[in-house]
Amino acid sequence: MRPAGTRCWRRLRCAIDRREPYGPAGGLPGAIRVDRGKEFLCRTVTAAMGGFAVAVVDLPPYTPHLKGTVEALNDAAEEMHFVLLPRYLHRQKLTGGKSADPHAPALTFVAFVAGLLDWVNWWNSQHRPAGLDGRTPLEAWMADAAPLAEAPPEHLAHFSLESGRERTITSHGIRWHRRDYIADWMVGRTGTRVSIRHLPHHDDVIEIFAADGTHLGSAYLAEAAMVEQVRALRAARTASGRRLRADLKAAERLRWERFKAQTVAGPAERSRTPVRDEAAGELEGGARRDRHQLARPGLIPHGPAPEHWVQLVDPKQQDGRRDED
Repeated sequence: MRPAGTRCWRRLRCAIDRREPYGPAGGLPGAIRVDRGKEFLCRTVTAAMGGFAVAVVDLPPYTPHLKGTVEALNDAAEEMHFVLLPRYLHRQKLTGGKSADPHAPALTFVAFVAGLLDWVNWWNSQHRPAGLDGRTPLEAWMADAAPLAEAPPEHLAHFSLESGRERTITSHGIRWHRRDYIADWMVGRTGTRVSIRHLPHHDDVIEIFAADGTHLGSAYLAEAAMVEQVRALRAARTASGRRLRADLKAAERLRWERFKAQTVAGPAERSRTPVRDEAAGELEGGARRDRHQLARPGLIPHGPAPEHWVQLVDPKQQDGRRDED
């Protein structure tokens, strides 16, 4: 069994992420109130939400009214949907108050999940509770003018399960569970060793991480990729090939040795020999490009130092001030 904190990560990811198929409802809450559930009070969840500056509040025991909205939704699901399912724990009911056959076959897991999702869709987009003035819960959510804080997708990518062993980016993308996953950012990264994170039952998108834990991006199932994703991938590959061909031509021109024209026998003389500074500058530029590939652009640059900090003074500037005095 996986740790409880891991299961909570997946639930928090589905609740916060507003992208498909989780949205449009979602976003970062102001606080999370927990009815003493140990899986949500573990250090893993507290630390994860602390990274988003979201407090986790432990409610007193036997106080369901402090989270009345959640309790009312749970009661509605039980009284309006679960009570109609065969093999209901208490007593299955049909329309008109009649009891159903207690020996009816139970639903399969797939049928149970499909029926529950249909009920959730009906509750959110078709049901019109009396307290919402004739609106559905989804319409009330979209009409709410309260500010909404969203978490960056690259941060939410950590709220998922690790797949285990490392994999390699190939010309076909990443192979996982006998299927290929592609993305435009993979162009030029063939041979890179990466790790995969994913969400159960949502295997159309996986999150890719470098060996040092840096999030590289999302990858999409090749056979299910959208037209825009396939076009972006082809455009990125075309641009990468164009850059490589231009770099190859420029490198070939620089490799050529040109000699002066001669009319008499004698040793060959080069038409132009690079000077010392020019050679050093070209070598430094190549080293700089190599370092740029290893750089981490996600780091935040330092801002100016606060005025109350003690700062060092350049001796030349200090001598200039003395001369002025």
